[in-house]
Amino acid sequence: MDLTSSPPGDDPVLARRARMASLARTGQRLGYGLFAVAIVVFFAGTVTGITPLVATVVTANLVAGSVVLVPTIILAYGVRGAERDERAGRPPGRGALRGPRP
Repeated sequence: MDLTSSPPGDDPVLARRARMASLARTGQRLGYGLFAVAIVVFFAGTVTGITPLVATVVTANLVAGSVVLVPTIILAYGVRGAERDERAGRPPGRGALRGPRP
């Protein structure tokens, strides 16, 4: 998933967008990795027996994965939206929530 289409160069906005895209990718990898650990531990627990430790590990990984994923998914959408607006030639800061200026 390519969240930045152009190299940042000397433009501070593009450099910041590249940093945010990198942060979003890292957060998504971490969050989905925590979900994967929860799934593996859950299935291992179903084979060997669900203990309080298994339940705690699964729950902790699901909660931590959710806490990490929510902001990073929103950040990734923001980066993609900014890139889409830039390709369409729209000025920055004129998103759907603010509407057109009078």
